Amino acid sequence: MKKVTLIFLLSMFFVSLLQAQESNNLIIKKLVICTSIEDHQPVGVDSTFSKDVGKLFCFSNVTGASDTCNISQVWYYKDEEMANIKLAIKAKTWRTWSSKKIVPFATGQWRVDVVSEKGTVLASRKFKVE
Repeated sequence: MKKVTLIFLLSMFFVSLLQAQESNNLIIKKLVICTSIEDHQPVGVDSTFSKDVGKLFCFSNVTGASDTCNISQVWYYKDEEMANIKLAIKAKTWRTWSSKKIVPFATGQWRVDVVSEKGTVLASRKFKVE
């Protein structure tokens, strides 16, 4: 009975280790800031936007997931976190996005970090609102 329990525990350890390694294979193939999303594609991609834009989107194309997992898109304004949006990745190649309302007085440097479930920054994109 002890051998069966030990084998079971070891197999669970190796399965969890394999899953942890697989989640590290996420690659952000594309990360852009844009003014809208149409047919699952970014529209109005740029690095500088008008203060009257109203809303911006962060579009990510993620590859390398071997199972369902999550990423977060973390929006920063002048290095202060403004939003942390959790997004599910449900296939080996997956397109996803989040949006953020941009108020006219929030001019200056912004960025969005794409972060793994373990807290690793996978990619980052800076942009400016003026």
